[in-house]
Amino acid sequence: MAGVYVLLLRGVMPTGKNRVPMQRLREAVSAAGYRGVRTYIQSGNLLLESDRDRQEIADDVRRLIREEIGPDLPVIIRSPQEIQKALDENPFTEGFLAERVFYVFPEHELAAETVTELAARDFGEDLLRAGKGLIYLYIPGSAARTKLNNSFLERACKTACTTRNRNTLERLVELSK
Repeated sequence: MAGVYVLLLRGVMPTGKNRVPMQRLREAVSAAGYRGVRTYIQSGNLLLESDRDRQEIADDVRRLIREEIGPDLPVIIRSPQEIQKALDENPFTEGFLAERVFYVFPEHELAAETVTELAARDFGEDLLRAGKGLIYLYIPGSAARTKLNNSFLERACKTACTTRNRNTLERLVELSK
């Protein structure tokens, strides 16, 4: 059965070795037979329709990017419904600034003990909460200075992770309709 998927590319940069021109990405993915291919902003957000298995899609798009564009980037795939659920279940609502909440999506399911250990740690003013299939961060100060960056989280979680803000996720859900 065909479905719409949101692919979150890990580590896309506007310049340098991880540069992925969105038009070129759309062309490569469309040429590979995917339908409804759309991108959102330059940070590696891709939507597509396919009846293939999600892991097969993620692996194929990763291969396409590597072969057609250059960078070898993890591709983290979620359904629009999973992203909407992540938004709906955000634990940082009342008394928190929505623009300082970040959503971390791991490539692979996190081990329960990893989630428990991370949730128990003290990160000062920065807060971490585990959700179903993701980690929520509240970073009231500079995201550039937090210990809770992608590199730290990837080491702790032993899998690739990518982070998005609420506005981006809401727009991706909108675009999926």
